[in-house]
Amino acid sequence: MSWALTALAALLVIGALLLPNTLPGLRPDRFVRIPAEAILGVGVLILLPRRPRLVAAVVYGVGLAVVTLLNLLDMGFNEYLGRGFNAALDWDLLPDAKSYVADTLGSGVATGAAVGTAVLALLLMAVLSAATVRLANLLARHRVRAGRGALVAGAVWVLCTALGLQLAGLPVASDRAAGALKAHTMRTVQSLRDEAAFAETAKADTFGNTPPGQLLPALRGKDVVFAFVESYGRSALEDPVMAPGVSRTLDARAEALAAAGYRARSGWLTSATYGGSSWLGHSTTMSGLWIDNQRRYRTVTAGDHLTLTRAFQKSGAWDTVGVMPGVQKGWPEAEWYGLDRVYDAHRLGYRGPKFSWSTMPDQYALEAFERKVHGRPHDRPLMSFVILTSSHQPWAPVPRMVDWEDVGDGSVFGPIEKAGRRPADILTNTTESRKEYGRSIQYSVTSLTEWLERYGTKDTVLVFLGDHQPIARVSGERASRDVPISVVAKDPKVLEKIDGWRWTEGLKPAKDAPVWRMDAFRDRFLTAFGSTPHPSKG
Repeated sequence: MSWALTALAALLVIGALLLPNTLPGLRPDRFVRIPAEAILGVGVLILLPRRPRLVAAVVYGVGLAVVTLLNLLDMGFNEYLGRGFNAALDWDLLPDAKSYVADTLGSGVATGAAVGTAVLALLLMAVLSAATVRLANLLARHRVRAGRGALVAGAVWVLCTALGLQLAGLPVASDRAAGALKAHTMRTVQSLRDEAAFAETAKADTFGNTPPGQLLPALRGKDVVFAFVESYGRSALEDPVMAPGVSRTLDARAEALAAAGYRARSGWLTSATYGGSSWLGHSTTMSGLWIDNQRRYRTVTAGDHLTLTRAFQKSGAWDTVGVMPGVQKGWPEAEWYGLDRVYDAHRLGYRGPKFSWSTMPDQYALEAFERKVHGRPHDRPLMSFVILTSSHQPWAPVPRMVDWEDVGDGSVFGPIEKAGRRPADILTNTTESRKEYGRSIQYSVTSLTEWLERYGTKDTVLVFLGDHQPIARVSGERASRDVPISVVAKDPKVLEKIDGWRWTEGLKPAKDAPVWRMDAFRDRFLTAFGSTPHPSKG
């Protein structure tokens, strides 16, 4: 039993030292390597007297637990956001993760997951500390042989490094744990530097001092709608599982809009985020600044950098309104966006069931928008900022379209929600997740374009786009960050203004259609519709 516990302790330590930080990296061959940190640890521990040795062993064990936790966080962030965990930026996202789990799987599961995470962290520290202490005591009892073994292992490590020996594409000589700590340290330092540099960048604005009369003159008299479709990414149009259904929907909806007198142009934008944190995509598009983390978001929304939506407000020629079915608490960013009124989840009058994370189906949100705002008499044209949520993960249950006359207060969606699939049914099934994601995109695009077909006028201009690609489980490893964007209008003069963009005709951008960074859109849009640059330097 004693030797079994010692062997287990050694396996735990070696496993922690070699643990990768991505789920695809969890393969047996990743653990058949020689960790430099183990050799150095042996060398230090056999030289120390008893008490300092025990202290060093505990510190070593806690350090291993920290590295393990960082690797596990990296796995989660890489899976859902396409990037590693950032200790300087990402702690604020953990409450959002808990809220997402609560909305998706229930508050009991969310609470259990939070408690389980805390217990796991403490357990890792306790177990790895106990393992290193046990191994340290063993090394002390066999000091001479341990020293010789460390020297031999060190020589082999140096030889493997010098010869560049590899196993399954990875160096046999590993410094994985030290490399992980270094990467996280550099990531944190760079983020802190970036925050200061970005604050200065955000003060400058090409259109910051543009007089109201010189903003968007070519769109005066138009009702302009900017709509984001949650998780609407390039994969929806190109993945072999999802693309056929989504493509058929886009083609059918483009044909229906054409019959109603509308034409469309479509291209690609590269999103500032991936898999989640949709607000980063929204703010990047509207501000013309690259906002790819929470610190940047807080910095820019606390300032007065001109957003595209606020340009409409500043011009004095439009009333501005936000339709935010996903907002369920205070949203101070409305002022930064330049929105005169905001209709959040509580102000849209929905009485039906939630669809997992989504508070209401997109069709209801759009019908409520029509009933409460767009369809009512107004003295000035509207600029509307609409965030649709039905295609938010976990894509179960997915709503389906009902007759617009039957939408009412949303109660009609009750049987649809009950008959739909549960999140637990698809969360661990990649193929089913892709299928349901594709269905959700079809539903959202259909809702939005049917709303336009039903309620739009000759003066309606719709700009709709995705905020980011879906998570890697759906979009695939190393997927691009591109999202589709479309401009739809009846007035041919509107589309003539963007002829120089060389976008594809219709709702489906060609594979080789132009790809811009998302932060380029604001200035290109303002310029295309006649705005005159008057820079501010902050």
